[in-house]
Formats: sequence, structure tokens, C-alpha cells
Amino acid sequence: MTAVTSEKTRKTGKKSSLSTGVYWPYMIPGLVAFTLIVIVPFIWNIYLSFTKWNGLGTPKWIGLENYQKLMVDDTFWQSFLHSVVFIFSMAIVPTILGLLIAAALFDYISPRFGNVTSAGARAAFFLPQIIPIPIAGLLWTWMLSSQTGIVNKILTDWGHPEWAQNWLGDAKWAMFSVTIVLIWIQVGYTIVIFMSGLARADQSVHEAAAIDGASWFQRFRIITLNQLAPEIAVVLLTTTVAALKVFAPVYVMTQGGPGTATTVPAYYSYFNFIQTSKVGYGAAIATVLALLLIVMSLIIFRYQNKQGENR
Repeated sequence: MTAVTSEKTRKTGKKSSLSTGVYWPYMIPGLVAFTLIVIVPFIWNIYLSFTKWNGLGTPKWIGLENYQKLMVDDTFWQSFLHSVVFIFSMAIVPTILGLLIAAALFDYISPRFGNVTSAGARAAFFLPQIIPIPIAGLLWTWMLSSQTGIVNKILTDWGHPEWAQNWLGDAKWAMFSVTIVLIWIQVGYTIVIFMSGLARADQSVHEAAAIDGASWFQRFRIITLNQLAPEIAVVLLTTTVAALKVFAPVYVMTQGGPGTATTVPAYYSYFNFIQTSKVGYGAAIATVLALLLIVMSLIIFRYQNKQGENR
């Protein structure tokens, strides 16, 4: 009996290994593309960060000089402070709004007005996610224009011309304006994730709490937030990564200005790469940002694996 079992195990193991080996050829094109598009440019960028180069001729090796300059570069540190503001506008605020709106759609809109109305509202909130960033940026640039923008026009028509501002050209208002746009873009993503989480949650707990007299807010605070803990953690981590690497909205709307009022690391790297031809210095900024993003990504993967093991 033991011999038969051993023979079956050996054959099964051989078949399994052969089956696993069959998939390797299909992975080769993806691995080659990943190497050429991601790995090689990343290594080249790291090398350039140790050089002085204007994009022409041969890069000159200067060691850690670019990184030493970064340590005393006020604009570099200011750009990361701006990223903290964008983390607030792309992670914290959308997460809070997404939780409240998703819960309202799931607990109130859908039962009273039907799934079609709820789905339509969810699609409307998600629409900014599928609009190309250049188009969305141009739309908001037009709306926030100090001369012809609809925002200032509405404020003036309402009898408050003193509220009209140079939203994108004034350093006091530029960061605020960009953060509002980022919230508008990001909140739809959080709503969709939280709606999916609510759909998998055990609704019998909510029903029992409602029978016991718990208000909607009490059920939301005690039950819903606990049930959505995995989704909240993933949303916060992924939106934080998105905030750290944000580039397109800043490039389209303000180009880091006025002055450096809205400069972020990704745009500052681009500025040194393209506009000042300090390729080595721009590469150093990009390397620091990439390492930070890698750390954040590892945190996300570790958390997701931990959640998978606990389920």
C-alpha cells in the first residue's frame, strides 16, 4: 500500500512540476518588456544621479555631489512638504468622504430609490477617474481663470465680487485650488472600493443593531468602520502612493507655480531634467522619490499578504 501511494505521489509531483514549467515561456515576453521599460531605465537613472550631465556628450561622474546638494536644497524639501498637503487631499479627505458617501448610497439611496439610482450616483462620482488628466486639468484651469473663469463669474453674479480670486496665479490660493481638484478626482475611487466592501459585509449585524435602537451614525461608527478596516487601510496606502508621485495635475494647471508654491518632487525632477538640463540632479530627485515609492509599495504588499493569511 505504501509503495503504491509513494508511486502515485511521485507521478503526481512530476506532473505538477511539468505543468508549472509549461507557463514559463508565456512569461518571457512580459519579463523582457518589464526589463527594457522599467529595470534598465531605473538602473540608468540611478547611474545618472551620480553624474553631471546636460543631456549631451558623456556624463561626468561626480559621486554623491547631487545628493549633497539635495540635502541643502530648500525647493526639494518644500516639494516634499507639498506632497504632505497632497496626501491630505488625495488620501485623508477622499477616504473620509468616500466612507460617508458609500455608506449613504448603500444604506439610504439604494434601499429607497433602487440600485439603478445608486449605481448612477456611483458612476457620476467615479467619472473624474476616467477623464484624462490633461483634459480635466484644462477644464479646471478654465473654470478657475481669474478673468474668464466660471467660478469668479458665479461669485460676482451672487453679489460677492470681493470673493473672486486669482485662484491659480496667487501663491495663497494656488495650493488650495489644486487640492480641491485632487479631491474631486480621487473621491470616486474610494467610493467604489468602499461600496464593494459594504457588499461583502455581514448585514445581519446592522439589522440586529437597528432593532436594538442604534442610530445610523452609531452603526456606521461602530460596525461599518470595523467591517471596512481592510479596505480603509488599502485605500489609504494606495492613495498616499498616488499623492507622492502626483505630476500631471500640477503640470497642467500651475507648472509648479506661482514660483514654487505648488512644486512637487515629480515636477521638480522634470523641471531639472527638461527645463534646466540638469539631468544628473533631476535623476537624483527621481531616485529618492522612487526609493520612497518602493518602500510604500512593499508596505502595501506586506499588508495585503497579511490580510490574505488572516482570512
